[in-house]
Amino acid sequence: MGGALMVVRAEHDRAVLARLLGRDPVLHAYQLGDLDDFFWPYTSWFRRGEQVALLYHGVDVPTLLAFAAPGDVEALAVLLAELAPVLPARLYAHLSPGLVGALAGSFRWESGGRHHRMALTDEARLDAVVAAGVVLGEADLPQVRELYALAYPGNWFDERMLRTGQYLGIYDGGALVAVAGVHVFSPTYRVAALGNVTTHPRWRGRGLGASVVAALCARLRETVAHVTLNVKADNVAAVRPYERVGFARVADYDEWMLTARTAGR
Repeated sequence: MGGALMVVRAEHDRAVLARLLGRDPVLHAYQLGDLDDFFWPYTSWFRRGEQVALLYHGVDVPTLLAFAAPGDVEALAVLLAELAPVLPARLYAHLSPGLVGALAGSFRWESGGRHHRMALTDEARLDAVVAAGVVLGEADLPQVRELYALAYPGNWFDERMLRTGQYLGIYDGGALVAVAGVHVFSPTYRVAALGNVTTHPRWRGRGLGASVVAALCARLRETVAHVTLNVKADNVAAVRPYERVGFARVADYDEWMLTARTAGR
């Protein structure tokens, strides 16, 4: 009923998007962060009624983000099915469970696995961790690159994020041995998402990762209300340390590599 009026439209009004996404700021933390001027030029937004999807094209392969509470999955699936014909021929997708089928007519897919969205919910646990780390800036970029190449190859790191002042590191002499940063940081929309957290292989097992994460979270709490992160569900080695510092699983989503059925073979 009323379906004729419910069509997908490009949405350019940040206030409208903030209202819709802000109903569940943890589930939509990445999308809320992308409303900031820092990321906004790299985004395309689509809305059908109360449902929202984001296409982020600031990377080589665009990424589609579409998340819904369980009761809204069907409505968001309709949006995705209608949106499919105008999506790029190749893209990544981060989708709430059950949504990829809406794209089945237009795309082949390869699974990147189930992921947990976690959020900082127990600040007492966090405060019990000994925090350590110094703020990293663009002068530290060579050491950051070197550590990621050694300890976290293939990670997604946008060098511009160092300008946020929300990358912290632990040095041993002149060597950077642990780092924690953000994929999203938005004081305007009061959300942050941790990312690019790693420790030099020779320094693992000493609690440095927890210490630098604790220091970063304390810094983030000065300006945001919700600190979140994504982690692969089967990465128990990462999930458990995050739980120890006060993070809890609040939602799941699936990652996919999508290729248009008309492309290639």
